[in-house]
Amino acid sequence: MKRKLGVCTWTYGPRALSEVAASLARLGFDGVELHGDLGSFDAVETARLLADHGLSILSLTPADCDPAHPDAGTRKAAIGYYRELIDFAAAVRQETGSQPIVSFHGQVTRIKPVKSQEAEYGYLVESVRAVDAYAASTGVPMVYEVLNRYESHLINTGRQALKLLQDADARAMRILLDTYHMNIEEQDLPATIRAVGNALGLFHVADSNREAVGRGHTDFDAVLKALDDIGYSGSIIVECTASGPNPFTPVKDGDYVAELEMFLGESRTWLAAR
Repeated sequence: MKRKLGVCTWTYGPRALSEVAASLARLGFDGVELHGDLGSFDAVETARLLADHGLSILSLTPADCDPAHPDAGTRKAAIGYYRELIDFAAAVRQETGSQPIVSFHGQVTRIKPVKSQEAEYGYLVESVRAVDAYAASTGVPMVYEVLNRYESHLINTGRQALKLLQDADARAMRILLDTYHMNIEEQDLPATIRAVGNALGLFHVADSNREAVGRGHTDFDAVLKALDDIGYSGSIIVECTASGPNPFTPVKDGDYVAELEMFLGESRTWLAAR
């Protein structure tokens, strides 16, 4: 099954969006997952800039905020930020006719509770319920991204994400699985994809070492077979990074963009051939 292929703009680091767009157009991608630094982007101008390079906004990934923090003000700020992301996605839809998906997750790098695991799960459920209700009222689809335990302490598996959406009575929100995170947390990647089933709303790929598809030990043939089996026809977003330390920044020593482009090109070639 042919699916749209995109790249998360976060992987380019602080490069100008025009430069990123030109790079991805040369590499033959269909669109981007736009990093949600809303202070840097206007929805209409961004959509037009990308369209000039033959690209669309497939999804939005959030900047750091903490919807599960015990401090009510911190949670309120996170909910407000996600509402702004939803408004941005709705404005893109109005401009282009295509609808980006908004991704939601806990604060990256917070790997233990401030208060307690149980309490913060409850706060997360409340925040997801509030954001989901707003998304449903605007018709903007959302996904909850499942992150590994070294990036987030609450939702680390597909089955945990299914329970979260059930507990929050979610209507607009589905699940985002990422093979890099799944490689750490899931016993069986294809089985998890099949378990999530039609709740899968978006899919990220990077190999087990977060490099290009084919440079690690992930069985991507089995992964794509599972996606076919559940009828997933949505986008696949490549989120590999250049090699080097510190997984919380895409900026590495040397010409990291050249290595990133090599990884992205290899990933696109592999995925497009299937």
